[in-house]
Amino acid sequence: MVSPFFQLLILFFVIFDPLASFVIFTVATSSMQEKERRRTATIAVIVAATISFLVLLFGQGLLQLFNMNIKEFQVAGGIVLGILGLKMVLGYSLVDVERVKGDSTWAIASIIGTPLLTGPAAITSIIVSANNYGKIVTGLAVGMVLFGTAILFYNTRRTNRILGRTTIQVISTILGLITLTWGVKYILQGI
Repeated sequence: MVSPFFQLLILFFVIFDPLASFVIFTVATSSMQEKERRRTATIAVIVAATISFLVLLFGQGLLQLFNMNIKEFQVAGGIVLGILGLKMVLGYSLVDVERVKGDSTWAIASIIGTPLLTGPAAITSIIVSANNYGKIVTGLAVGMVLFGTAILFYNTRRTNRILGRTTIQVISTILGLITLTWGVKYILQGI
């Protein structure tokens, strides 16, 4: 049996999908100097971390504020995860790459930070996971995934040489199947 921490680590790696964000990051920052690319990576990860940890700390309160319970949120979040997983499996881009290419550092970082890294699926998963496994374990798993994402973004050229676009697309498709499965699981748990 896999420990809850490793289950969450895999879940958040799949949902945050640093590889899909990496492809968009690579294309959008292709004309940038290395220093500006690293600055963009830093801002993107900080945006994602800020949103993630705010949701971790205050997510349950938001549910109460809007008079929702965790089961309703699981069904809604499962639908979002299912749609995201389906898009990943079918190879659809999560963001129009050509639209963000050449935009400023802050614009690119914001799009990558949210909705790509910390979008509706991640927010749902953080709230549900904090409820099911606790905030500490959930926070550690999110932190590890974001740390790995930062390393990936900081080593853009090297990672592109090693993996290549085809490998990244294949991995993203497999991760899409896992995301779709988690979406179905959330819906079934919420019903």
